Amino acid sequence: MRDLRYFLAVAEEQSFTRAASQRLYISQPALSKQIRQLEQSLGTVLFDRDRRTVRLTPAGEALLLYARRLTEDWEAARLAVSEASALAGTTVRVGFQMRIGRGLIPAVTARMRQRLPGWKLMFRQVSWADPTVGLAHGEVDVAIAWLPVPDTGALSWRVVAREDIWVALAPRHRLAGLPTVPFADLVDEPFIALPRTAGAQRDFWLGAAARQSPAVITGEAETAEESFEAVASGLGITLLSAGNAEIYHRDDVVCRPVNGLPPSELAVVWRTVDTRPFVDVFADTCRACARPAAVAGQVGEPEPCAGP
Repeated sequence: MRDLRYFLAVAEEQSFTRAASQRLYISQPALSKQIRQLEQSLGTVLFDRDRRTVRLTPAGEALLLYARRLTEDWEAARLAVSEASALAGTTVRVGFQMRIGRGLIPAVTARMRQRLPGWKLMFRQVSWADPTVGLAHGEVDVAIAWLPVPDTGALSWRVVAREDIWVALAPRHRLAGLPTVPFADLVDEPFIALPRTAGAQRDFWLGAAARQSPAVITGEAETAEESFEAVASGLGITLLSAGNAEIYHRDDVVCRPVNGLPPSELAVVWRTVDTRPFVDVFADTCRACARPAAVAGQVGEPEPCAGP
C-alpha cells in the first residue's frame, strides 16, 4: 500500500519533487528508490522522466485507476476495523514530536478513563521530518503537535494552548545575559533548523514571517534532543515555546523569552476523514486539561480540567 500511495502522489503531482515534499514528507531520493522498486516488481516502467516533466507510461495509466481503488478501499477497511475495535474499547495511538508535559498526560489519561472506559492511550514519538506527526501514513490516530501542520484539507486540528516564543542559546552566547531577546537581534544568528520536509513548521521555527532575508542555517535536527545538543555545542541557536524551555531545561543551554514574534500554538490534530467519536472526546479533553498558564493572556484560553 505504501508503494501505491507513493505512485499516486507522483502521478497526481506530475513531479517527484512536489510529491516528496508536499504530499509524502520524505526525501526525493527515497521516493525515487521506492518507485524504482515498484517498477521492478511489476516488470515495467511506470513513468517517463526527463529533467522538466514526469508523465505516466501506458503501463502507469493502466495502474492508476486500480491504485486509487485499492488505496481508498484500504483506508475504508482500516477505519472499519477501528470502529469494530472501538466497541470493546481499544488503544488510541497519540503522536508527538516533543515532550508534551504541561500536566496534560496524567490529566488527559485520567479523564479519558472516565469518559471512555476500556480505552488506553499509547504515545509514539515521530521525527520532525514528518510534519503530519505520523497521521499521513496511519502510524497514529491523533497527534499533539505544534502548528502549522500541512493545510491541504487532509488534516483538521483544535488549538489547546498558546505560548510565547523563547530562544535556546549556548551559555557563552553574546545574548545569553539578556532578560528578553528582541528577534531583530537574532535574525543574523546561525540557526539549527527542522528538516526541509517539515515545510511550514520549519519556516515558523526560523521566524520566517518576521524576516527580511532567509535564515542562516548551520545544521538540521530531527528531534528536540538533537537540536539542543547542537545548541549546547555552539553550532547555532533555535526557537522553542515557553513551555518547552521549562520541559527541556539543561545546564548547558540558556533559554530566554523573545519579543517580536507571534505566539506558538499547540493543537490536537487528526485526519479529516476520521469521524470516530473518540477523536472529538480526545480533543475536548486535551483542551479542557491544558494548564491555564500555557495560554495566559490569549483569546479563547481553555479552562482547567475539573471533573469528568
